[in-house]
Amino acid sequence: MAQVILNALDCPEGELSILIEDDDGIAKLNDKYLHRKGPTNVIAFPMRDSAFPENNNDLLGDVVISAETAEREGDYLGTGFNQRFAELLIHGILHLFGYDHEKSEQEADEMESKASELLVLFENISFTSS
Repeated sequence: MAQVILNALDCPEGELSILIEDDDGIAKLNDKYLHRKGPTNVIAFPMRDSAFPENNNDLLGDVVISAETAEREGDYLGTGFNQRFAELLIHGILHLFGYDHEKSEQEADEMESKASELLVLFENISFTSS
């Protein structure tokens, strides 16, 4: 899934790590790094910014997703776990590319539009559990 997203963003050689956590694990990261209490669905740690000028452009950063929250939200939204996980992965990767939904409504709209465009790539893919 990540490779499909990176290809669509014209960054096929991009490197990122994906960590799948439970609610307790992501809550600890949320508190430690973002100073926010409680679990969240996804956290992104970009490395393509001025804080890491020595990195090459292929090293994108880390995406952390709470599987528990993804499952709960997928059930609530009626989309199921797999689609919600794909949405969160897209959201996290877009943050690694500098998209931000918290700075302004315009940027939030741009991020939502790009996320919808990328989600279409997964419409015809059948996800199976292993």
